[in-house]
Amino acid sequence: MDIHEYQAKDILKRYKIKVSTGKLAYSPDQAAACYQEIGTAHCAVKAQIHSGARGKAGGIKICSSEEEVRKFANQI
Repeated sequence: MDIHEYQAKDILKRYKIKVSTGKLAYSPDQAAACYQEIGTAHCAVKAQIHSGARGKAGGIKICSSEEEVRKFANQI
């Protein structure tokens, strides 16, 4: 079964398993809004692809500002 990380988190939440806070965004503007809504100092912006090596391929970026979130989300 191929599912995205956000889909797997939804399944785990239904069974009361704790998962990190996250949001799904379809654009850099939505990603920036999610960053503001979560209200954390750092976040991980992740490409939602079916791959075991997305981090090695550059699909995960740790960001510490709305500007970084918007920049990286625009790149992916």
